[in-house]
Amino acid sequence: MVDPPSVTLERAHDQKVLLLLKDGRTLTGRLLGCDEHLNMVLDDAEEMTKEIARRLGRVVLRGSNVVTVNVAGGAPARSM
Repeated sequence: MVDPPSVTLERAHDQKVLLLLKDGRTLTGRLLGCDEHLNMVLDDAEEMTKEIARRLGRVVLRGSNVVTVNVAGGAPARSM
């Protein structure tokens, strides 16, 4: 049986993740938590675009904006 996406993300709790967003931006940070809607909280987040990289600190992301989640040093956790 396949685990739901929220269970897969719970396994990545407190690990560094890389997120690709619908608008093409990439975020990296330590996953602090997620809910059943796949909304996520990242700590020490950094945003990267083709032009710039900037530190954001702690952010809350709406799950519907996330295309993919990759755990640092591992295979993709889930495509949304």
